[in-house]
Amino acid sequence: MSAQPSDKETFSWPVRVYWEDTDAGGIVFYANYLKFFERARTEWLRAKGISQQALKEATGGMFVVGEVQVRFLKSARLDDELLLTTSLREAGRASMTIHQQALLKTGDDLVLLCEATVRAGWVQASTLKPDRIPTQILHALT
Repeated sequence: MSAQPSDKETFSWPVRVYWEDTDAGGIVFYANYLKFFERARTEWLRAKGISQQALKEATGGMFVVGEVQVRFLKSARLDDELLLTTSLREAGRASMTIHQQALLKTGDDLVLLCEATVRAGWVQASTLKPDRIPTQILHALT
């Protein structure tokens, strides 16, 4: 199955599969896709001028993952070159929904391996109580 990143607002981040990412069979351990997606979301925010540490220090708040739906289609293997994509699907006052994909780079083609929908909420870092996403962050995201 050949795939393309889902839309023009899609952020892409390359990843190489290393030994530490694989199981005894030499394929990416399923939970490591969540780690890949976390890194891609962090880099997506950074590309939008949002440093999570600076954000926490400046606002006292942070994003936390509240829900993830993952669909596994094919396996990545040791030394594979992947392209991770991140795109904002919806932003509300206190949460956002993000679509992510792990795509295998094979020459000029991209093959969809795994995709996820992630709901991240904004909380006060000290109490972990839900709060509104600061307006300047919402503007940067959309």
